Amino acid sequence: MKIPKRLKPLVDALMIEEIVGQLQSGKEAEVYIVRAEGHLCCAKVYKEAQNRSFKQKTQYTEGRKVRGSRRARAMESSSRYGRQEREAEWQNTEVDALYLLAAAGVRVPKPLGYYEGVLLLEMITDANGQPAPRLNDVQLTADEARSYHAVLVREAVKMLCAGLVHGDLSEFNVLVAQDGLVIIDLPQAIQATANNAFGLFERDLVQLAAYFGQYAPDVLETKYAKEIWKIFENGKLKPDTKLTGLFEESGRKADVKAVLDEIEDAREEEMIKRGFRKKPE
Repeated sequence: MKIPKRLKPLVDALMIEEIVGQLQSGKEAEVYIVRAEGHLCCAKVYKEAQNRSFKQKTQYTEGRKVRGSRRARAMESSSRYGRQEREAEWQNTEVDALYLLAAAGVRVPKPLGYYEGVLLLEMITDANGQPAPRLNDVQLTADEARSYHAVLVREAVKMLCAGLVHGDLSEFNVLVAQDGLVIIDLPQAIQATANNAFGLFERDLVQLAAYFGQYAPDVLETKYAKEIWKIFENGKLKPDTKLTGLFEESGRKADVKAVLDEIEDAREEEMIKRGFRKKPE
């Protein structure tokens, strides 16, 4: 195929030997299957801000640490340099998160390199050696749903122990590989110390429960987010901490409907992007 403009610098630098084809076009990036050092891998090409449907919302950026006061000031401005710095920080968030989480034992694609706004990643495959499907594209039994839910809750715990919250964890950002589930798409990851970290963590886990609850309704009764966060705040959370999925609520009633409405809006946007729904006029 014709070499995409954004991949040409990597081809010229001999980092990519062959471009096999495009794997997908998402809300924040396009992904290509390429050959590097004799092996098939993925090249994630980040879209420029004006071409992304997923915006850098304050809820994702406010908890990020920026290296250098000059960069921090620039990112707050609307100057060209400021926009460039915001873009670099947005892309570097995923690169840094992947290296950090891989080292912490979280199931994420292995990062292979980053150059000129292109992230080279391990290609995740299914049992037939083909690109692994997203969780959303796989039919599950009730037992599989319960098992997968338990796995992803544990992965969320590992991420939290490593100091990060995914921020957009759903059936669209999990691959079903030949050897288990793999979490992808982390440019919106946020520090666990951010003021709104619990809100995003809770939404991640409620979102997962809502999906798996379609196959196993008992999953909807779990309250892992609050249980996990309480242990985390007490400084006792470990990757293998025993969990029950139970939590005794305080007198204040949680606004579950608001959380579910936000989840449904995000799912609807994803379905429109994938062509399963038409965008409202």
